[in-house]
Amino acid sequence: MPAWDESWLASARGQRRELWRGVEAQHRVATMRLADNLHEQELLEQLLEASKPRLPAAAAGKHYLLFTPFRYVAEWPSRFRRPEEAGAWYGADDALTVAAEVAFWRWKFFMDSDGLRGEQLVTEHTFFQARFEGLELDITQPPWNGLRAQWRHGEDYSHCHRLASRARGLPAPVQAIRYESARREGGMCQVVFDLAALSLPQPHLQQTWICKTTQALVLLMHEHESIEFRMPA
Repeated sequence: MPAWDESWLASARGQRRELWRGVEAQHRVATMRLADNLHEQELLEQLLEASKPRLPAAAAGKHYLLFTPFRYVAEWPSRFRRPEEAGAWYGADDALTVAAEVAFWRWKFFMDSDGLRGEQLVTEHTFFQARFEGLELDITQPPWNGLRAQWRHGEDYSHCHRLASRARGLPAPVQAIRYESARREGGMCQVVFDLAALSLPQPHLQQTWICKTTQALVLLMHEHESIEFRMPA
């Protein structure tokens, strides 16, 4: 049973926020390796698009950076989404918190891959800013923050899963949950459940980051800025 009280859900409020998100940016690089000219490149992109799941109805008019997490059903869990549940879009208040989250998940992928351990992995990521506007449940505020330890647990997401399921099942469903990053102290994150609550203003801020992952550390670089995350031994 949850340790929180059902009445706490009434604290959800309408909110508008600018959020950063990071996505790997290598899909076109992969197809370019297989194509000898622009025509072949275009055909490969069309074949890949045709093989993907159909877009949700709410994706009409939305940018792929917004709708992609809602297009697929993942077999593995995330903090506020159980395996095989509907998609969830994760963002953060600032690029540094996004970098910390990317660093952890790149390292976890690296360590879980037998063929990568002992090597190094270099990937390119696009960090971009989007806008959320909708009904938000902020669990960084009282009384929710009294349970801060369970919301920020490094591996056990069961409490977050129960909360998300209840919040999404309300007569007026919560469209997002605001929470504190487990990977960066004081970093603020947001999980968005409703694609309709997201937009991509034009022009929007966008950055290119390079990520180098090894067993010992993850290094992220953007222009003249670099951030190093030492990983557990």
